[in-house]
Amino acid sequence: MPDSSETTAEQAAPEVPTPLLTPAEGVPPVVESSAGLRDAVARLAAGHGPLAVDAERASGFRYSNRAYLVQLRRAGSGTVLLDPIPLTGDLTPLAEVINPLEWVLHAADQDLPGLAEIGLRPAALYDTELGGRLAGLDRVGLAAMVEHLLGLELRKGHGAADWSRRPLPHDWLNYAALDVEVLLELRGEVARILDEQGKTAWAAEEFEYVRTRPAAAPKPDRWRRTSQIHTLKSPRQLAVVRELWTARDELAAERDIAPGRVLPDAAIVSAATTDPKSVADLRRLPIFGGPRQRRSSRHWMDAIEAAQMLPTSELPRVSQPPDGPPQANRWAKRDPEAAARLTAARAVMTEIGERLSIPVENLLSPELLRRLCWDGVDTTSPTLAADIDAFLAAGAARAWQRELTVAGLSAALTASTERNRSVDQVD
Repeated sequence: MPDSSETTAEQAAPEVPTPLLTPAEGVPPVVESSAGLRDAVARLAAGHGPLAVDAERASGFRYSNRAYLVQLRRAGSGTVLLDPIPLTGDLTPLAEVINPLEWVLHAADQDLPGLAEIGLRPAALYDTELGGRLAGLDRVGLAAMVEHLLGLELRKGHGAADWSRRPLPHDWLNYAALDVEVLLELRGEVARILDEQGKTAWAAEEFEYVRTRPAAAPKPDRWRRTSQIHTLKSPRQLAVVRELWTARDELAAERDIAPGRVLPDAAIVSAATTDPKSVADLRRLPIFGGPRQRRSSRHWMDAIEAAQMLPTSELPRVSQPPDGPPQANRWAKRDPEAAARLTAARAVMTEIGERLSIPVENLLSPELLRRLCWDGVDTTSPTLAADIDAFLAAGAARAWQRELTVAGLSAALTASTERNRSVDQVD
């Protein structure tokens, strides 16, 4: 088992990083035609090695998670900036060339879903951000890692922009091209550190997990995440929130506009609090009386009236039963023995994480650890270690994670149970 005290991810970097202001070959023209795509595909096919990939979305502006710009770079090919919007139905030639390759992304889980929407899916994945976490780096943002490992200053500035805008400004394209300019070099440095620490196989398992895991199912009752909903105390008010949230979500999806730009959460909570009885009442409320919202007044009032007419039996509950264990700070009162198990388990995880310079949350999902300690296994079982291993495997813990944690968790839970027994006998 590797011990990160023998090797370290902290590599010396120049005191003053070199600014990386423009791509080495300049900002390439955006590919937005079939002819341009054919040329880009030919250049990428002629290159060699893995493919650096990034994508720009319009989070906060658009409802969808689609990619509005795709950046690609491969040794021998240069950088390609691709506008997928006019080419959505014509990307098969690109997919045939790049899908069989290893892709190098930073924080891949952010971009893979949007790329999959347009038929782009890697056969292999290298995630430099995740690799940096496993290597024990203190800061794993792209700019921080590029500065620390490559001695280059990668200035940020347009990541939160509205990338659905057309035409895209030149400085945005410059920023986008720089995001893949040194990604392949960064991959090499991260791979070197992981190899020195004996973590290459662990990282490979993590990358494959990220690449292959299915999209998460939408969480139930997403409307309950409306800001300030906790200020509402009656089921009828919650019903108004639910109906307005649903009406807004449908409209946002139809228009491909971020829900908060269709109607702010504050307006939904305001309507639930004041309980308007007519369109005129609704328009007296802040936001609803503005010119943009007045045009949709009837749409919003229909949702409110639907909530007002619901029978009591169909109103939502003010408090939902928890899906899984309660919040950890409530365990001591609800189940002191489970609280003791969690404390013991967390101590073991912290020790392993510190010894290997791996964040605890990357060693094992915190939610999975809580479920294990709450009521996941019978801690008096003679096959406790095997039971823990099976429980963690069912929760999608990878083999390397289980190899590192099962023995320690088994010992910790056993000791905690024995201490509780001793206390009970004394009492």
